[in-house]
Amino acid sequence: MSYTSVSFYFFLPAVLTVYYAVPVSLRWMVLFTGSVAFYFFAYKTGWWILLASVLFTYAAGMCTGYLREKYPSSMHGMKKAVFIFALLLTFLPWFCIKNGNFILGSVLHGHSIRWVVPLGVSFYTLQMASYLTDVYTGKIHAQKNPAKYALFVLFFPQIVQGPIPRYGHLAGQLYKGHRFEEREFVKGFQLIVWGFFLKFMIADKAAIVVNEVFGHPERYGGCYVFVAGVLYSLELYTDFLACTQICRGVAQLFGIHLSGNFMRPYLAVSIRDFWRRWHMSLSGWLRDYIYIPLGGSRNGSLSKYRNLAVTFAFSGIWHGAGYEFLFWGLLHAAYQIGGSLTAGLRERMNGFLGLSAQSPVRIMLRRAGVFFLVMPAWIIFRADSLTIGLKMVQSMFLVHNPWILFNDSLLFPGCGWKEWCVLAGSLLILAVVERKQERGECVRDSIQGLPLYIRWLIYIGAITGIMVFGTYGFGFDAQDFIYRGF
Repeated sequence: MSYTSVSFYFFLPAVLTVYYAVPVSLRWMVLFTGSVAFYFFAYKTGWWILLASVLFTYAAGMCTGYLREKYPSSMHGMKKAVFIFALLLTFLPWFCIKNGNFILGSVLHGHSIRWVVPLGVSFYTLQMASYLTDVYTGKIHAQKNPAKYALFVLFFPQIVQGPIPRYGHLAGQLYKGHRFEEREFVKGFQLIVWGFFLKFMIADKAAIVVNEVFGHPERYGGCYVFVAGVLYSLELYTDFLACTQICRGVAQLFGIHLSGNFMRPYLAVSIRDFWRRWHMSLSGWLRDYIYIPLGGSRNGSLSKYRNLAVTFAFSGIWHGAGYEFLFWGLLHAAYQIGGSLTAGLRERMNGFLGLSAQSPVRIMLRRAGVFFLVMPAWIIFRADSLTIGLKMVQSMFLVHNPWILFNDSLLFPGCGWKEWCVLAGSLLILAVVERKQERGECVRDSIQGLPLYIRWLIYIGAITGIMVFGTYGFGFDAQDFIYRGF
């Protein structure tokens, strides 16, 4: 049961109806029951792995919390040993499922195993690990009610693809129950419609070209790869942003606010700024639970660069098993290290050219520079192997075929000129919205300030436009989000 499937939008009203019908004190139980039902119907064969993980981390959290409260100033070695043991076992299923076959095949040259893959394993593993860490460090108290802890992990709007929540932010919202508020409900509905627009009007249209080029790298080179790289950068962003907005919108229907996961990353002016804006729940997790515990930037430049490399290496491994993911992560670490080492030189060059920090030209150049550093990294990320990805990037510079941009060479099956026009128009809408957001404007609030009949004309027009012009089919399943695979 995907967030874009018809069955989900029969399931959701049923849960909403029961949620607002029962007393406020019991509403967390409706969310718990609905979340268990959602996960079971979404993926019937891997639920027992998630159940075992939930029960284990609940017990580990209780044990860690008990030791901390009972022996606040002693038994530090015991508390640390229990915490590390619990953390290792928490990551073990994820590690085996995501990296087991890579190690067996590429490192040990053995036979692969057909693992049972629980839905959302990469997301809920980090969620449970942050919970255990926060209990160990005393930031939160261990949750004594196993059903309430299970609800924190299983909450159905975010279990499959995030955002990766922190217990301190989400738990209180889940347990206290919320009364129906029309304004909150409408704003949640707006986010869902916006998510469908991003998914079907941009991501799935871009995917037609991306899948063709990346599916046959031997046929395409030069500008084909360049166009596919640009479109994949946009596809990945809008696909993941779409899912995040739908998840946040569904949660807001219940009066629950999930953290935002993106803040207009392609308007970033540096790679460091990009990672403050991209997949923020993951970036924050990596910062708080890997980079800072390693020492962050406290012990000099060499230590800082090492910590960056380790953090981004973990980010690459988290995204997938394969040298291409590790290379992608380390490449982003190299970008940040290179940016730090050349900061003085670039500042002198900008001074020589008379470009101040707030100069529109300088900001535009920095944004373009960030995009054209990130885009080749996405090509390697998307390719079937590191070797193929590197060859595709190389071909952008060695194969010269700019004429394909001006003839019919980019008209693949399912992507004619009409589809290109719809994609271009949709990207223009996205650009306008993000420029407004960058200036601090809230488009949802602006719409809600309009007269009722105009608001509903906008909603009906948006839904109709998505149904008429959105991409569905053409040999791929438009119900699946890219990050569902993680």
